[in-house]
Amino acid sequence: MGYKAIIFDLDGTLLDTLQDLAFSVNAILRKKGFKTHPVDNYRYFVGEGIEMLVQRAFPANIIDNSDIPAYVKEVKEEYSRRWSEHTRPYPGVPEMLDFLQERRIPKAIFSNKPHEFTTITVETLLPAWDFTAVCGIKEGVRRKPDPKGALLIAEKMQLEPEQIVYLGDTNTDMQTAVAGKFFPVGALWGFRSAKELLDGGARILAESPADVTGLFD
Repeated sequence: MGYKAIIFDLDGTLLDTLQDLAFSVNAILRKKGFKTHPVDNYRYFVGEGIEMLVQRAFPANIIDNSDIPAYVKEVKEEYSRRWSEHTRPYPGVPEMLDFLQERRIPKAIFSNKPHEFTTITVETLLPAWDFTAVCGIKEGVRRKPDPKGALLIAEKMQLEPEQIVYLGDTNTDMQTAVAGKFFPVGALWGFRSAKELLDGGARILAESPADVTGLFD
């Protein structure tokens, strides 16, 4: 196949962040007197940035555009206090990263989290591995499925997108990969279904992180 590098999504791909995200949003919903959601529902709320998470989680008949910034601010503050309580790498992820590092295969992360928080998360929970780039949403980089952030990473790697595997767990990630001409691989251990990943453009599905290493054997 000839792939020379890999770009990862973060939440739902390298890290299981679901509980901390759900508990943070539910805490604000509870504070406001709104109905909370089961943790599993958040699989379909997350993936497109915190503003979209708030819009999906808060009551449609309550929230309007003028409320969103205030709710987003409160959710961010709550999440900043508890983001690492339950968040850990998925089983098999450390071994996958070890494999890539030992073989000097360039690896990077592109997340829909704010850039500063993406950086802190990776430095705290994935400190043992070197990444060519860790990129979140910042000035000049729009949230996925806009592929600009991933394309900037490809430039830094000095590789063409076609030479890079793009691994993610949502249709947003697959759409990003397709738009940027990367090789889209769907992570089945993450937040979404095989059907969604295939519909989003996944060329193959990985049942476990070990399957990803096979792309570089």
